[in-house]
Amino acid sequence: MFELVAENLHFSEGPRWHQNKLWFSDFYQHAVFSVDERGILEKVVDIPNQPSGLGWMPDGSMLIVSMLDRKVMKFKEGQLSVHSDLSQLTAFRCNDMVVDEIGNAYVGNFGSLYHAKNIKPTCLIFVNINGDAKIIEHNLDFPNGTVITPDGKKMIIGETYGGRLTSFDINSDGSLTNRQIWAQMMPTSYYLLTKIVRALKIPVKEGRATPYPVPDGICLDDHNGVWVASPTTSEVIRYTQGGEVTQRITTPDRAYACMLGGKTGTTLFISTAKTSDPEIASREKNGKIYSTEVEYPRAGKP
Repeated sequence: MFELVAENLHFSEGPRWHQNKLWFSDFYQHAVFSVDERGILEKVVDIPNQPSGLGWMPDGSMLIVSMLDRKVMKFKEGQLSVHSDLSQLTAFRCNDMVVDEIGNAYVGNFGSLYHAKNIKPTCLIFVNINGDAKIIEHNLDFPNGTVITPDGKKMIIGETYGGRLTSFDINSDGSLTNRQIWAQMMPTSYYLLTKIVRALKIPVKEGRATPYPVPDGICLDDHNGVWVASPTTSEVIRYTQGGEVTQRITTPDRAYACMLGGKTGTTLFISTAKTSDPEIASREKNGKIYSTEVEYPRAGKP
């Protein structure tokens, strides 16, 4: 069922299919990589402050989230520069990002300074094509994987600690309206319990506190289905609007991100690892990327 695409990674995130290659960040190798259809792995650029979300502008520039210093970097013609500094907008580590058709970026963050500790509702940041940044949405429970529909009019974003996919309408100026729950993955009663646990600052271990799926990285297909990587349940799950599960695939390790690509757009790439705990992932190379074939091809952004 699975083919091994890449191994000996620390922790891969932000997989993207672009120019017939899979591109991804490795948090603890502090670099962005690509792997082609022959399996040849290439380091693209070093990002000292830990890379995450990736996307491309119309001129071919690659945008890269630099997590620890809370910046969006631009990589163009072999040169790395700061596209936007988000450090005045959030104190939390920035993470995933989606870039729209014209080069606007939407950047989420963890809502915490430390791994799975003192978690708070947080914001989503909008960065226009000139690098100007502002907060456009508040009170999100770890805004993470994000997709934009092919018409550019709707965003679906995973709220990891909320255990749900949330949708917005995208206005012509890039602002968001009409917030709705697109798919509730975690039962509402259990979500309320997790809020109490976090408020009491009770330490929890990954996968033990949440026996339900939660969204990490996500991708969109051309039948309006959203594939979700769920690290808590070690699987990728396809949801349709309203929360119906149409397919679920158990993964060899915890699934942290996914992306559709390949020649026909129906290859589902899945980033996996034993854990996201920085103390373990930074010293061990047990991260892998697998692929499997699915029915419907990629659509929209990323």
